Amino acid sequence: MTPLAQLPQVDPRWQHHLTLPARGDLPGARMAVLDTHSPAMVEAGARPQDVRHVLVCVHGNPTWSYLWRRVLEQAPADWRVIAVDHIGMGHSERTSTIRRLADRTDDLDEALTQLGVLGGDHGELPVSVMVHDWGGVIGLGWASRHPDRITSAVITNTALWQPDDRVPPGIRAARAAGLHRAATVGTPTFVHAAAWVGQPGPDREAAAALASPYARRDQRQAVGEFVADIPLESDHPSRHALEAAAAGATALDVPALVLWGANDPVFTDRYLRDVLDRFETTDVHRFGDASHLVLEDRPEGVGYAWDWLTSRTDDDSTDTTQDPAAAGQPGQPAPEQPAAGSGGVIWSRLTERAQREPDAVAIVELADAGRRTVTFAELESRVAELASGFRQHGVCPGTRVAVLVPPGIDLTAVVYAVWRAGGSIVVADAGLGVRPMAGALRSADPDLVVGIPAGLAAARALGVEGDRIVVRPTAPGAVASLAEGVADADLSLESVQAAGAASPVALAAPATEAEAAVLFTSGATGPPKGVVYRHRQLLAQRDVIESALELRAGESLVAAFAPFALYGPALGMTSAVPDMDVTSPDTLTAAALADAVDAVGADVVFASPAALRNVVATHDPAAPTLEGVRMVMSAGAPVPVELLERVRRVTPHAATVTPYGMTEALPLTAIDPRTVDAADLAVHAGVCVGQPVRGVELRIAPLDDGGEPGDDARLTTEPGTRGEVVARAAHVKSHYDRLWGTQRATAHPVGWHRTGDIGHLDDRGRLWIEGRGVHTVTTDQGPVAPGGIESRVERLEGVQQAAVVGVGPAGGQRVVVVVRPTEGIDLRLHAASPVASVEFSAAVREAASQGPGAAPVAAVLVRDSLPVDIRHASKIDRTALAGWAAQTLAGDGGSSLGDRAGRLLGAPRRLLGRLDRVGFRP
Repeated sequence: MTPLAQLPQVDPRWQHHLTLPARGDLPGARMAVLDTHSPAMVEAGARPQDVRHVLVCVHGNPTWSYLWRRVLEQAPADWRVIAVDHIGMGHSERTSTIRRLADRTDDLDEALTQLGVLGGDHGELPVSVMVHDWGGVIGLGWASRHPDRITSAVITNTALWQPDDRVPPGIRAARAAGLHRAATVGTPTFVHAAAWVGQPGPDREAAAALASPYARRDQRQAVGEFVADIPLESDHPSRHALEAAAAGATALDVPALVLWGANDPVFTDRYLRDVLDRFETTDVHRFGDASHLVLEDRPEGVGYAWDWLTSRTDDDSTDTTQDPAAAGQPGQPAPEQPAAGSGGVIWSRLTERAQREPDAVAIVELADAGRRTVTFAELESRVAELASGFRQHGVCPGTRVAVLVPPGIDLTAVVYAVWRAGGSIVVADAGLGVRPMAGALRSADPDLVVGIPAGLAAARALGVEGDRIVVRPTAPGAVASLAEGVADADLSLESVQAAGAASPVALAAPATEAEAAVLFTSGATGPPKGVVYRHRQLLAQRDVIESALELRAGESLVAAFAPFALYGPALGMTSAVPDMDVTSPDTLTAAALADAVDAVGADVVFASPAALRNVVATHDPAAPTLEGVRMVMSAGAPVPVELLERVRRVTPHAATVTPYGMTEALPLTAIDPRTVDAADLAVHAGVCVGQPVRGVELRIAPLDDGGEPGDDARLTTEPGTRGEVVARAAHVKSHYDRLWGTQRATAHPVGWHRTGDIGHLDDRGRLWIEGRGVHTVTTDQGPVAPGGIESRVERLEGVQQAAVVGVGPAGGQRVVVVVRPTEGIDLRLHAASPVASVEFSAAVREAASQGPGAAPVAAVLVRDSLPVDIRHASKIDRTALAGWAAQTLAGDGGSSLGDRAGRLLGAPRRLLGRLDRVGFRP
């Protein structure tokens, strides 16, 4: 067995051994323990008398205490961390006697008694437990024996219960008679599998260290015994102990932090759901891209655990995981509350207009299949009937309903009905892409899924659970066929509405603090994040949109921007949904826009930049212009002034407004970009997005030399200071869903939201956006935000788009500019090369070296297209582009975006040599 001193990332002084006495038929045995206050650590200066808290870490199978090395390493001085090796595992003694679940819980009790946690020097201190895998049952079972001592629990992928009906295939396979001994004892297959399923898993050295105690067959006996002791059968010898441990854990009246790897093939989200049901107070961080060894896949989870544990014990701690009103934070003004009465519900304008103008058109839906229209009275009636039907089928406060329906009449009716029934909508649109959408839906864990047949079939195939209601077609026979054969639905939307019409239910208005929606970010800078809104925040958002964008009840809106497709009824406006593929904004044509405008006599058009770009490209100069449109709004990505000028050819009398914001807070500012003049551009980097709208406060967290934003004490409104944009408003989201660590990192000061965008304020209070924080290039001369260089390069002749990326190691990156030429323009060195011509490279370097945000450019590359997000088809994927640039400059082709970027970024000398060959300038 490899000595601890020869293993990486662990202090050998932590380890010492205890001798557990014999009990009944069990022989005595030596147990290995990692302990921040071991005799060797005390000799080195650790002070047991300073300890104020104890953390007990319990591993599962087939790992050992090495799993917790980072927890010990990061422990505060006043915490004692103890991580045991179960008998027969890790560096503990091997015995010939089988130890079952109850025995291992007794072992832990004896060990902690000997260590002074029970009845010794630390016998009065508060104790927390941290568990993983089958260590969850052992650790929490032990904790339930000492409820008066336990103050909190940190739970990673585990199971406190085993379903009789759907045991994970991996467990069944490991328990199978023909495989069990061969997989767990005869070979190291089971031992290595824990690391194999990692995403990305432990590094090579750590994986070897985790497996090192189990190299020989005789060292793996307990691995096999552990698997055999899983009580799948009702008469299993450990079944009673499992049930007692699960019941005891449920009875523990302590808060819990759950850190969960979502891609665990064994402990799936069903087990997460069970854990959450057992603890009354839980905070959750669900890592969408991690697996079973969650703290190996995402080591930052250890930091989250310590932040959470210390915030629970520090007298002056402040919870930053919720919005101020929800968390009851002192010293912060509560966001403005919506007015009482009819104005206090999101559907009040719909009801008012249905009563005042029942025959007025509410929504026109245009598609290849034909035109559908619904009046305000019809929509109000349908929403009321569906709400009653939903309530009869279990939708109530706390129910989450995933909606997989394209924008239009059905989507609007379902969403407003769910709100009336008290439920919360989960919206993960197809614009995210199939895999991200599936991951988003699974993360929200909906109770009910409402969707078109294709959406329900995809949800089932992608593992999204929840009861199902199918939407359309309207023929009863067709609905039944699709529901049973394709969508596998439990009900049809028509049957839900019929039930509500037959037996109306009196429904109280939802509380303003009730959850109303889980929306998802675009995923342009990582996995889509769930964003939770409460009813008061939706109401505040409606009011801000109405006032800031000068929208008026009774007007008409063309909603070619998916987030706004639902806002028409909330504003009392008539809406048209144009004939386009909502997952591809650039499918909106000038003809389709004209049809939608004509259908409702639209006053306002809202479309993404990609949609407007295609409208301009497909506009027939001989076609009539859209004279009645008074305003064109665009959001989702920076909107070039040149594009808006071209839009004026289609809508000659329209003002142009570009609101700035994000899924977490929209809008924050607004501007007509055409009001920004050349003098502004000469002194400011990036894109001007305007002044804060009513009720919004903005601050800047200055960047340090490493590109990191400053702490709360440094927030400023000083003109010209570059840093992260921080915002506060009544319509800012409540919190990120099941992302405790992300919420904590972005919600400070309390009540503020750190946007992740980099920018600055000018002397008129206008905000200029210079890019995303994650895209900041960290050079040896300081951080470079991409926006300043990009805006100047895009003004060069022949450039359609430009993107600045960093290549090389953090802190020593080089600036690379990638351009997309205007159609018909060739900017390459030669036809087969992605490297720009000498003349064009010189022009880019000159533009980049002058003006705000200037920086030397190492290389200029050319692509026919730049990778963009699916939802808006506008946000450049700079991470993928940086990988491609690294590949290209290192001479490894460049046909794919970033497959080998990690390896290349790890070889900076080779990379910089290539940069020199293609015209690198230091």
